[in-house]
Amino acid sequence: MKAVVMAGGEGTRLRPMTSTMPKPLLPVANRPIMEHVLRLLKRHGLSETVVTVQFLASLVKNYFGDGEELGMELTYANEEKPLGTAGSVKNAEEALKDDTFLVISGDALTDFDLTDLINFHKEKGALVTVCLTRVPNPLEFGITIVDEGGKVERFLEKPTWGQVFSDTVNTGIYVMEPEVFDYVEPDVPVDWSGDVFPQLMKEGKPIFGYVAEGYWEDVGTHESYVKAQADVLEGKVDVELDGFEISPGVWVAEGADVHPEAVLRGPLYIGDYAKVEAGAEIREHTVVGSNVVVKSGAFLHKAVVHDNVYVGQQSNLRGCVIGKNTDIMRAARIEDGAVIGDECLIGEESIVQGNVRVYPFKTIEAGAFVNTSVIWESRGQAHLFGARGVSGILNVEITPELAVRLAGAYATTLKKGSTVTTARDHSRGARALKRAMISALQTSAIDVRDLENVPLPVARQQTARGSAGGFMIRTSPGVPDSVDIMFFDERGADLSAGGQRKLDRVYARQEYRRAFPGEIGDLSFPSSVFDSYTGSLLRAVDISGIAESGLKVVVDAANGSAGLVLPSLLGRLGVDALTINPGLDESRPTETADARRSGLARLGEIVASARAAFGVRFDPVGERFSLVDERGRIVEDDRALLVMLDLVAAERRSGRVALPVTTTRIAEQVAAYHGTQVEWTTTAADDLTRVARSESTVFGGDGRGGFIIPEFSSVFDGTAAFVRLIGLVARTQLTLSQIDARIPRAHVERRDLATPWAVKGLVMRHVVEAAGDRYVDTTDGVRVVEADGRWVMVLPDPAEAVTHLWAEGPDESSAQALLDEWSSVVDSAGR
Repeated sequence: MKAVVMAGGEGTRLRPMTSTMPKPLLPVANRPIMEHVLRLLKRHGLSETVVTVQFLASLVKNYFGDGEELGMELTYANEEKPLGTAGSVKNAEEALKDDTFLVISGDALTDFDLTDLINFHKEKGALVTVCLTRVPNPLEFGITIVDEGGKVERFLEKPTWGQVFSDTVNTGIYVMEPEVFDYVEPDVPVDWSGDVFPQLMKEGKPIFGYVAEGYWEDVGTHESYVKAQADVLEGKVDVELDGFEISPGVWVAEGADVHPEAVLRGPLYIGDYAKVEAGAEIREHTVVGSNVVVKSGAFLHKAVVHDNVYVGQQSNLRGCVIGKNTDIMRAARIEDGAVIGDECLIGEESIVQGNVRVYPFKTIEAGAFVNTSVIWESRGQAHLFGARGVSGILNVEITPELAVRLAGAYATTLKKGSTVTTARDHSRGARALKRAMISALQTSAIDVRDLENVPLPVARQQTARGSAGGFMIRTSPGVPDSVDIMFFDERGADLSAGGQRKLDRVYARQEYRRAFPGEIGDLSFPSSVFDSYTGSLLRAVDISGIAESGLKVVVDAANGSAGLVLPSLLGRLGVDALTINPGLDESRPTETADARRSGLARLGEIVASARAAFGVRFDPVGERFSLVDERGRIVEDDRALLVMLDLVAAERRSGRVALPVTTTRIAEQVAAYHGTQVEWTTTAADDLTRVARSESTVFGGDGRGGFIIPEFSSVFDGTAAFVRLIGLVARTQLTLSQIDARIPRAHVERRDLATPWAVKGLVMRHVVEAAGDRYVDTTDGVRVVEADGRWVMVLPDPAEAVTHLWAEGPDESSAQALLDEWSSVVDSAGR
């Protein structure tokens, strides 16, 4: 049986708390109201839940995700416009149409016995069962009258006192059969009590009322919000509290630092990693959120303080609500009923009178006397991550302010005292941003190992040596005015999709952990990084036969950071190497495609004249390289992948190679000829990395100059691939052109088509339908295979309004014809 949680309301009566936060996310005892609701559902076996969202929907989705952290399965039904209580559930009909379901509000606090409610519904054979409760003041609710058998006789929505005929009110919790959807018109505002239930009663349908025992509070006003906190602390409602009850009614969460000389008079709650200094006094019905600092001499009574708030010395908070990330300075006074929004600054010795509303992002000057509301509102922001991490134009999209907030969010996802490894390329922009991010990490209780300017593979390897994670800032490839902030996990691989979503959620909520003065993280600068990397590489990769082969190679460092590791590597390899462009050039931290092509042409001339075995040109951060054969001819990146594959497979004669599904199927022939197998992956780098971690994987590559050498690392590493290539060529005694010549020619063509976001799903459905009886592979996007072996792949871009197409045929014209055919399918669907 499924449940529906209605979480789309704007909560206008609760502003300014709901100006930047949807009502279901408002914390009660340091947990969102909706989390209390979800935990109640789970306790009663309703773990599969649909959440209806509308106002600030992305914040709800970002916070709860797919429900995995709660042990639930959450899906979302998004309303483009308000549809009313019935219309919003109708919007989720597709997920609910097969069985009985329960509807509950995401912003009401309750501990009702939902199992008993469901059993009552089934025993009565009801179409709808309305959960009722008795309240002293029914004016704000829908009054309901039931007969002795529980059948509903009358409804009245929000009566006047003259219309009050009962204290039994509708809680907005219902158990329903799917047939009820027949009475709800789609895509228009419809309410249960005002529209649907009267019609059902008129037709004599079985509507029953279940009068529940237990606690229920509709958190719709500031008064009821503060009351709900007090009721939780008094134990009037059965909900879970994080932390420990250190004395009767005094709850302290994990990591909180409460001085023994602080005065605590419960019931009260102090959140995780909060700090309460000596001389501070916290009295009954106060809730202190996560990472809050309460300084000496501060007094709090019946105050609700959200996360990351600073409460200064001698300040006085009574019966008020303080939004997250707000600073209350020394001797400020906030009176009963006042509400301070998120990210405000309340100056020293200022006074905010009772019932005043201060909207988010406002500053109250020192000494000010505020007796009228200060109003201003804001909204949320978009997702952070794209194909290359967090990317954008330097000082326009990626500013120092964003970098600091991003680092604070990243630190908040890690435990206090964790170590993070940081690195950058040789650009000034990357250097400046990295310094800002390091400061944010340290002030969030994170120790930092700063590698400074190193190749990307070195940064990954060093991160994997005991760090909880890391990041590198580089200039976006081919875009000199943009930067990429690339985050790593504890293995040095790109942050997983789940990790990105977690970081995204913390950043969107702007709930950053602060370190106390004694917890500021250390900053260290590891020594001998390049020697360590080189030693590990040479121990892991087979270099036998190189010194005896007499090979001569030309290495183009392209004025990038790869040149930093080459001196300690080439000498120990025993190869005759000519290094060109070894120096760093801050003015050219990246290169355009044309500049790279020109550089490869010059490299080819040098290789041919020097009679070298081959030449390689690294990218600016040493992650990838391009090849030139002994004749000085450029080996295109997709062809270089087949050459490397042929060499590795011929030597290993077993195992698997990891390749993205966009790679030519010639790769399958090459691998099979030498006794190896291809494992096809998605086009995402982290999927290649996942396969490369398997013990049976002997090689991986993406056809764009990125190679994985699993015996050393599971990520792209240009230097490791270069060393592996030298050893393979030395032992094979064949030239690159000879190896290339024995591999069949591939004909893969690519095209990008503009596709509006709104029709991307429609396009993919049309592609599947157009495939008909042909074989369809959905490893990534949709790959349609013709009977003669030709194939086309259609893949929507995750970050841009673009659809990518690849096609392979026996010759170029055949591949182009296939591309034209399927481009018309995509175009027609997108019109």
